[in-house]
Amino acid sequence: MKKIHVGFLMSYDYEKLKFSIPPVYKEADAIFIALDKDHRTWKGNPFTVDDSFFSWLEAFDVDNKITIYKDDFFIPDLDTIQNDTRERTMLSEQMGMGNWLVQVDADEIFLDFKKFVTTLRTYDHFLDKPEKQPIQIAGFLINIYKYLDNGILYVNEPTKVMLATNYPNYKRARNTKQRVIYTDNVLLHECLARTEEDLKFKLENWGHSHQLNDEFFPKWKKANENNYKELKDLFYMDPKIWKGLGYLPSRKLDTMKNLIKTQDNLKLSSWFLMKKNFGQWFKFLFK
Repeated sequence: MKKIHVGFLMSYDYEKLKFSIPPVYKEADAIFIALDKDHRTWKGNPFTVDDSFFSWLEAFDVDNKITIYKDDFFIPDLDTIQNDTRERTMLSEQMGMGNWLVQVDADEIFLDFKKFVTTLRTYDHFLDKPEKQPIQIAGFLINIYKYLDNGILYVNEPTKVMLATNYPNYKRARNTKQRVIYTDNVLLHECLARTEEDLKFKLENWGHSHQLNDEFFPKWKKANENNYKELKDLFYMDPKIWKGLGYLPSRKLDTMKNLIKTQDNLKLSSWFLMKKNFGQWFKFLFK
């Protein structure tokens, strides 16, 4: 009880787990990886997993913390976001009530998971009776828009992400629609930073496939270090959510981490977090 359990979803982009699992491994008490038993996406399309990945996982898991949880995660009568939500719920049930249930996507990389664990520990009292005081702990994503030859394009404003909960009554993907506590923990998000072929496959199979706008992909294809300042309204659903892009002149993770610290537009102020958290506290005060 009151342990840090981290869950990942394993699908067509499973190779990205080689980068998202290591940052959380040391501080996590246990790690669970959900994999459809028939290797199907939420849309029902098949994907393959090379045996070398399981060899890597076995060699990496020196403390025997990792469990692969296989189940039927594709229901034909559900759309992709419903299958997404269902799988996350089933995964968290496997991870166990009474613990912090952290879910990290394969393309999300914690910059400082130890700091996040320290944050969670200040809220351990929410684990005593989770059904009576459901809570979500959120952080922020720095969304990598596109890898270029000598650097990356990123969305120039962090976006919130639900990372942990004490009560996994998910309503949509990782969102339980309960009170949120916002923290200044940050992750890199490689959601769109793929080859053109891989990105097309992702867009056809992920939980938001039915919500894509027609302007997204042409803008993504032409974006580069010379024209990125001219491109606006870039989000794959409502374009205005991502208003513009920034550029970092490196593709090395350690260098990117240091460069991110120097970007004023990516910093989360204490005042910003205080306002967000007061609003959430007041919203749920009488619920």
